[in-house]
Amino acid sequence: MRFFFPDSQDQVDPNFDFDTEEHNPFRVRQRDDLYAHEVLTGAPFDGLLVSKAIVDGQAGSSAGKYTVAQRHRLYREGARQFFRLDHGHTPLKIMGDCGAFSYVSEVRPPYTVDEVIDFYAGCGFDYGISVDHVIFQYDPAASTEKARDEGWAERQRITLELAERFLDRCETRRARFIPYGVAQGWSPASYAEAVSKLQDLGYRHIALGGMVPLKSRDILACLAVIKQVLRDDMEVHLLGISRCDDVPKFAEGGVTSFDSTSPFRQAFKDDRDNYYTPSRTYVALRVPQVDGNAKLKARIRSGEISQGTAMSLEREALEQLRQYDQDRTDVDSVVRALARYSEVWDGKSDRNGQYRETLTDRPWRNCSCDLCRRHGIEIAIFRGSERNKRRGFHNLYVFEQQLRARQEGRTLRDRDLRV
Repeated sequence: MRFFFPDSQDQVDPNFDFDTEEHNPFRVRQRDDLYAHEVLTGAPFDGLLVSKAIVDGQAGSSAGKYTVAQRHRLYREGARQFFRLDHGHTPLKIMGDCGAFSYVSEVRPPYTVDEVIDFYAGCGFDYGISVDHVIFQYDPAASTEKARDEGWAERQRITLELAERFLDRCETRRARFIPYGVAQGWSPASYAEAVSKLQDLGYRHIALGGMVPLKSRDILACLAVIKQVLRDDMEVHLLGISRCDDVPKFAEGGVTSFDSTSPFRQAFKDDRDNYYTPSRTYVALRVPQVDGNAKLKARIRSGEISQGTAMSLEREALEQLRQYDQDRTDVDSVVRALARYSEVWDGKSDRNGQYRETLTDRPWRNCSCDLCRRHGIEIAIFRGSERNKRRGFHNLYVFEQQLRARQEGRTLRDRDLRV
């Protein structure tokens, strides 16, 4: 089972100073900042997935997340050089898709087949996914009439029509990347029907789309029916799915690869599951920057609290955390400092019990990943992108280790990641 990490230009500055919160003044982001596969010994994934919508945006409606300079550099250098796929410890593959979630409200996908092929070929991708149209709804009991009335059948028809044209144009243009056809559906039977048609068209690689909102039992129900029509030589990719515990069952259902940002995004998007370990997750220790927290800035502007007081509490919380990591203070002192600052910037959430667990267990001391070994407690502090992204990279490291353990039929334990 291969794991692809969707790119959104997530890098860290290896020379960032955590004490002064400063970057090197001569830093050039694209040249100096590093991807996860460069900062970790052993890439935490098998490849990257890059969406056209992220890079190019949609003509006339929205811009992508890449700057003009980044986009031009990607096309000029090609994906392997741009992402430095061969500069890490493990050579990586790269897959491209259209980013169908970005245009889900459109009547038809905004890209032509040839525009998408131009993107894949121009960037030098190893795999390219056909143009698709997401079906969000899932209703195993839906009648043909309902599927037609709700527009689900039309979206499936469009997706299959574009997949046929995509494969034809890839052959005509002698594309060097391996084409994936997308199957969209609203039930196990409709997914199986789409897979069967894609196989008849000549596809040997299929991506299953629209399953992100589904529960694992629904995905497995779809895979069970798909397996009945799936040929032995097929490769199947799950778009946007990363449920590690279900990987063995997904593999039994014919899945050979998947992609997801969940382990990374949980580092700074989740309310509590911010730091991964093999046995559990921990909440990160929140110390937001005074000038970077909207709530706190509003209270300062209103005169409710002075900026000087806020900055003093912020510095005290950071100092206590660092003292604790050097065994020069105790848990109670750190929790009190975090609580005092939390009253100023938050005032509602009480995470003292969760903080106490994180501090008492000190999970970063039991992790062998390069980032935890280098940065210590800094990686557990919820504060700015340099720390948060590093914690996300750590989560990818643990997730990859869990994935390999599941595939080998063993349980990953905390001591397996110890230095």
